[in-house]
Amino acid sequence: MDLGQNGMLRKGDLAHSRKAFMTLARGTRMPGNAGWRRFFALVLTVVAIGLPVNHVAGYALLLVAAVVIFTGEISMRVTAWGATVAIVGAAIIGQFLLAPPRIDEGHNLFLPGGPGVLEKTLPADVYRFMANEFDAQYPPARRCKRNAAGCWLGEKFPEHEFVFSADGVFHRSPLSRAVSGIDFSDPVWLRLGFTNDNGYNWYSVSDVQRAQRDRRFWMGWDRWHLTMPWYVMFRLPAAFIGSELCWRGDVLWPGGDDRFIALPNEGCRAVAPADAGRGIFGIAIKPGTLAMNLTPPLPLRLRQYLSNALIPVAVAALILLLVRVEIRRTVFPFILIALALAVIAIDDMSFIGGMRPFDGGDDGLFYDGVGRMILQKFLSGDFYGALQGGENVFYYGGPGLRYFRAVEHVIFGETYLGYLSLTLLLPFTAYALFGRFLDRRWAIAMSLLFVAVPAGAVFGTTFFNYATWAARGFADPAAYILFICGLPLIVGAAPAPADRFLPAFFGALLFALAIFMKPIVAPAAAVMLGGCGLAALYGRQWPRLAGLCIGFLPVFSMALHNWIYGHVFVLLSANAAHPDVLVMPPSAWLAALTELLTLHWAGPHLLRALMQIPDWLSGPAESFATVPLNALGVVVLIYVVGWGRRFDPWLRLIGAAALAQHVVALFYVATARYHFLTWFLTMLVDAVWLREIGIGWLRQRFPDLSTRISSDRISMRLASGLTWLQKVAS
Repeated sequence: MDLGQNGMLRKGDLAHSRKAFMTLARGTRMPGNAGWRRFFALVLTVVAIGLPVNHVAGYALLLVAAVVIFTGEISMRVTAWGATVAIVGAAIIGQFLLAPPRIDEGHNLFLPGGPGVLEKTLPADVYRFMANEFDAQYPPARRCKRNAAGCWLGEKFPEHEFVFSADGVFHRSPLSRAVSGIDFSDPVWLRLGFTNDNGYNWYSVSDVQRAQRDRRFWMGWDRWHLTMPWYVMFRLPAAFIGSELCWRGDVLWPGGDDRFIALPNEGCRAVAPADAGRGIFGIAIKPGTLAMNLTPPLPLRLRQYLSNALIPVAVAALILLLVRVEIRRTVFPFILIALALAVIAIDDMSFIGGMRPFDGGDDGLFYDGVGRMILQKFLSGDFYGALQGGENVFYYGGPGLRYFRAVEHVIFGETYLGYLSLTLLLPFTAYALFGRFLDRRWAIAMSLLFVAVPAGAVFGTTFFNYATWAARGFADPAAYILFICGLPLIVGAAPAPADRFLPAFFGALLFALAIFMKPIVAPAAAVMLGGCGLAALYGRQWPRLAGLCIGFLPVFSMALHNWIYGHVFVLLSANAAHPDVLVMPPSAWLAALTELLTLHWAGPHLLRALMQIPDWLSGPAESFATVPLNALGVVVLIYVVGWGRRFDPWLRLIGAAALAQHVVALFYVATARYHFLTWFLTMLVDAVWLREIGIGWLRQRFPDLSTRISSDRISMRLASGLTWLQKVAS
C-alpha cells in the first residue's frame, strides 16, 4: 500500500481502495469468466421454469430473464450462487408437491384402411363413429388415386392407437403425453406433433389435405387451419372428480359395458366418479369443429395457481441474488426483440409457441419429420439409427436442421421455440457486426432498418426474409444466422482480434455448424477461416490458430457419416451437382463462351448465361427492377476488397467472403433464399463504404439537397431518437 510522506494514505489511494473494496463486496469482477457465469445463470433459469419450455408464458419469462442476465453484471459470490440453487431446488420440490396429478392425453391422425391398426386398437364404438364421419366428409367415390403422388392413400397409415409426442419426454404417459389441463379451440395451439410426420406428405391431388393458409396479412395469429382428420382422448385421474368439461364438436363419453355415447354438439358435463381413469374422446374429422375446456374443482385450481406462481418467484429471486440489473441497458434489446416478434407475428404467429402443419413437399416437413424420428430412436436406445439421420448419404439439403429439430423438441417440446430463439439472435448479432465497423449511432440505425423496415428486400436482406423461411422450417436461415453469429467472434474487436483460444474456437465452430445446416455457405467460411488462419500465422497467434482449427473440425462429421452409413466418400451432401440446383456448371459457362466467340449468339448455353446474370443480380426481391441497384452494390464491394486500403482489413476479408458467395450464385440456381448471406455481407460492406466515402461524395455533389434533408423535421426527430438510443445502448 502506497503511503504519503507523513505515512498516511493519499486521498486518491484511499478512494481507489474504497472502490476496490466495494467491488469485492459486491462479488463481481470484470470479464474473466463473466460469460460462463451468464451461461450458468441462464441454465438455472431454464431449470426453474422446467423442461420442456413449451408454453408462451414460460418462454416469455425465459426471454426477459435472458435479456436481464446478459445486460447486467453477474455475481461471483459463492453464497449468492448457493442461495440461488437452494431457492430453485425448493421451487422445483414445491411444484412437485403442489401440482395436481397430470392428465393422460393420447392423440393421433384418423385414416381408415391400410393395415387396420386403428380398427383393431380403438374401441369399436369410437372407430365406427369416426369411420362414418370420415366417409361423410371424404366420400369414397371422390378419393384420390392410390398411386398418384401426394395422395393420402399411397402414404403412411397410423401404426399405433396413439402417437409419440415430444411433450412426453419429461412427463411420461402410456398415451402420448401427460398434460396439466385441457383448454383448446385450435389444434395448431394444441401442438399436435404427428401433423408433421414425414409419412403424411399430402399435397395437390389429395382429397384429404394437410392445412389451409389464410393469406390475409392481419391474420398472423390465425394463419393456419388444420384440415387433417384427428382425434384426442383424455384420461382424468380421480382427483378431477367434480370437474366440469365443456366442449364444442364431436365428443364420445364412456358409458356402461365399455360403450361410448355420442354427446350433443355443444355442452358441458360434470366428471363423475365412474368417469375417472376412463377415456373421453374428442373427434375432429371435420376441420375446425373441436374445442374442449376443463374447469377443475376449486382446491385443484388453487394448487395449480400456487404451483405456477413458484416459477416467476424463483426466477425473480435468481435475478435479485445473481444479477446487478442495468435497467437502461435493457431498453434497446427489448426494442429489438419487440420489433422482431411483431414482424414474426404478422407473418405467422404460430411460430411463437404453436405448431403449424408444414406444407406437403416442403423442406420443413422433411426436416421436422426426420428430427422426430431421430428423437424417438434415441429415446428407444437406438443411437446408431438416430445418428443415421434418415439417410445413409446426406442428400436432401444440409443435414444439420434434422438434428437441431430433435434437440429442439427435447428442450421446447412440441413447439418451434428453439428455431425462434435462433432467429431472435439475428438482430443482436447484426448489431454487433455493424458496431464492429461503424460507430454506435450508425449501428443502431442499421439494426433498426434491418429488423423493422423491409427496405432490405430491395437491397441487401431484411429480417422478414429470415423469419419467413424459418417459420416454414427451412434450413437456410439457420445456416446464415449461425454464420453471422460467428463473424464477430472471428474478426474480434477493433483494431484486430486478440490472441485467444475460445473466441476463435466458438467462431470456427459456428462456421462449421452453418455448413452443417447448409453447405452452400462453405466458400464464405473457407475465405474467412483461410484469411484468419494466415493472419494468425503471420502474427504468431498460436492459441487463436489452434482454436480456429479445432473449432472447425466437426465440419468433417458429414463426410464421416456418409462413409460409415453409405460406404462412399461424399464431403458434404450428394445433391451439390443436381441439375435443378447446379443450373450453370463450369462446362456450361465454357460452352457459352465458345458460342460467344463463334458468333453463335442464339446458342442455348449463351442464352442461359445471359439469363443467369440478371437472375443473380435480382437479389432477394427476385425482381429485374432491382438489378441496377444490386449491380452497383457489387461494384462497391469489388472496390472495397480490391482497392479500399483505407478500410479495415477485416471488413475487406468479409467482402472477399461475400464475393466468393457471389461466384456461387453464378453457378447455382438464383432462388433468393440460397443467397441471403451473400447480400447481407454485401450490405454490410456497402454500408461502411457509404458511411466513409459515399455520404461525403453526395454532400459535395448535392449540397442543397443534403442541407434540406438534414434540416427536415422528420430527419431531426429521427436523429433525436437515435441519440437517445445511443445513450441507452452504451
